[in-house]
Amino acid sequence: MPTISSKGIKMPESPIRKLVPYAENAKKRGVTVFHLNIGQPDIKTPKVALDAVKNNAIEVLGYARSEGSEEYREKLAGYYKKRGIDVAADQIIVTTGGSEALLFTMGSITDPGDEVIIPEPFYANYNGFATSSGVQVKPIASSIDNNFALPPIDAFEKLITPKTKAILICNPGNPTGYLYTKEEIEKLAKLVQRHDLFLIADEVYREFAYDGTEHYSIMQQEGLDQHAIVIDSVSKRYSMCGARIGCIVSKNPQMVQTALKFAQARLSPPTYALIASEAALETPQQYFDDVITEYVKRRDTLVKELKKIKGVKVAEPKGAFYCIAELPVDNTDDFAQWLLEDFHLNGETVMVAPAAGFYSTPGLGTNQVRIAYVLKEEDLLRAVSILKAALEAYPN
Repeated sequence: MPTISSKGIKMPESPIRKLVPYAENAKKRGVTVFHLNIGQPDIKTPKVALDAVKNNAIEVLGYARSEGSEEYREKLAGYYKKRGIDVAADQIIVTTGGSEALLFTMGSITDPGDEVIIPEPFYANYNGFATSSGVQVKPIASSIDNNFALPPIDAFEKLITPKTKAILICNPGNPTGYLYTKEEIEKLAKLVQRHDLFLIADEVYREFAYDGTEHYSIMQQEGLDQHAIVIDSVSKRYSMCGARIGCIVSKNPQMVQTALKFAQARLSPPTYALIASEAALETPQQYFDDVITEYVKRRDTLVKELKKIKGVKVAEPKGAFYCIAELPVDNTDDFAQWLLEDFHLNGETVMVAPAAGFYSTPGLGTNQVRIAYVLKEEDLLRAVSILKAALEAYPN
């Protein structure tokens, strides 16, 4: 019998999506499921983006350029400039979502057996991207006790070996909602300069910074031109997850030229999605102001209500739309499945993402969940009340 690759066997399941069959079965039984498990915003996509697709007059839907259209990349460079990031169109490679941007980046800067250091918990698919690239993730644990702030730099230093190629951060963080400070970015900058490493920042949640804080990009840090690689996407910024348009941004010409070869090998990003993404750049600031106001209300409601539940500890996010909560259970994988298979409160239950899948170190996060506050306030209130009742009823 033909055999499956060892890489395929090692490929991790998504902790966000692996419970979907249980949720679907619950719905078939008539149970309403409140989805706190996935970062799919309920915010409307900007009308200007949808109209650009509806109203275009394309007669032949052809290939786009492998690096994305020049018009879109020029406008993207203008978007970054408004945010204090000075880059040119030829320093941007458009990708099919931020996921492909990360895959192209790993393919461009690592060889099989190389290592990337990542503060954990981290976006679960980093494990998958590393596995598919033959890269070893070297995790460094952050703590819920300080809202998952950057671990001490000397802890990073201890993990660096001749195989280390990069440090990867998500800022603001998924799944933690932590927003790195300028001082923390400066510490990482000095570290990668000292050891001649790349610093990769997944900045897809850039717009979502709360409480008067501002996002500080690694592209704004002096001295990082040859080290900094930004991963970006339209998915969360414009509530356009289905468009699958992202990009790589770097001032390192060799890195950009290498990533372009990967882009050429997959031909091009999707044309209609490029049209929508280019139009989305015309979205007025009021859209983002309203979205931020809404997410702050949701965050405050969620954190306040979670703190009322006995035995629950919750980090207070400063960005994105996720938080990590520690629950008084031994295994949140079992608990999350039990919620969908065996529990409901008046015909309703909740779906959460067990946090162990956001860690690379075995045994960490087993009593934590990631909660995405992408539901309106009244649904969040209902969902937390169901979670409270579930914890009281849970037999384990």
